[in-house]
Amino acid sequence: MDKDEKTQYAVTLLKSKFDEVGRLPKKSDFDSETVCFIKQKLGAWNRALESAGLKQPPEISAKDKSRLKRERRRKLLKQQKKLLSCKNETEEN
Repeated sequence: MDKDEKTQYAVTLLKSKFDEVGRLPKKSDFDSETVCFIKQKLGAWNRALESAGLKQPPEISAKDKSRLKRERRRKLLKQQKKLLSCKNETEEN
């Protein structure tokens, strides 16, 4: 088997288990060697389910989510600094 055939086989394993159990397959539905093989070929379990077309990928990527979180944090810290400086100015007067 070449690389593409192995990847396709991993996808087939997930899809057939989905048809068998009628829900998204869990790692516990497979033996440890099969789970290892699937994760080796398709990545983390959620990504593997996405690769098999069984699960929709998130609308916003983890990278974008982190960036938005950092931007919100910076904005909040900036507002807090501004409030603190205003408070200090009023106390001085």
